[in-house]
Amino acid sequence: MVDTLHGGRMGFFSRLFRIREQAASSPETTWAVEDNGSELVLDEEYAAMLMTEIDIDAAIASHERWRLQLQDMVNGRSDEAMHPDRICQDDRCDLGRWLHGAGRVRLGHYPAFGMLEARHRYFHQQAAAVVSSFQAGDQATAAQLLNSRCRHASNQVLLLLKELKRGLGR
Repeated sequence: MVDTLHGGRMGFFSRLFRIREQAASSPETTWAVEDNGSELVLDEEYAAMLMTEIDIDAAIASHERWRLQLQDMVNGRSDEAMHPDRICQDDRCDLGRWLHGAGRVRLGHYPAFGMLEARHRYFHQQAAAVVSSFQAGDQATAAQLLNSRCRHASNQVLLLLKELKRGLGR
């Protein structure tokens, strides 16, 4: 049986973002979509330019801090005031600003980019639901949401960011 996380699924995600060798790319083409229609292939110069627009390591670290803040809140280890009406807005964090701005301009027409954007939006919606449940006094629902939907969305965002980073060659 194929391990879908490490064999099948990782193979899928690793095909989403790739760098085309400089010699193999046409001078007038900075990107191309392979036969499957979802694979993003960038030339090295274009990939380097994208890396200057977003610090993927910082986006990953920031996302992981969000996850820890939610966990601390649910476990009663934080008294930080969180606002679900702002948390659900996926364009307020650094990654969201990039996804809605320069990232969309550069990569928005690729299905792989749309997947990252959708997973990021879903994470924010689930994080807001966790906070809303907790603030309503329903810690059990908050914990259940955090450990299921929110964690799943978060893991997908992190996986896609790591694949984007690997595809951009850093």
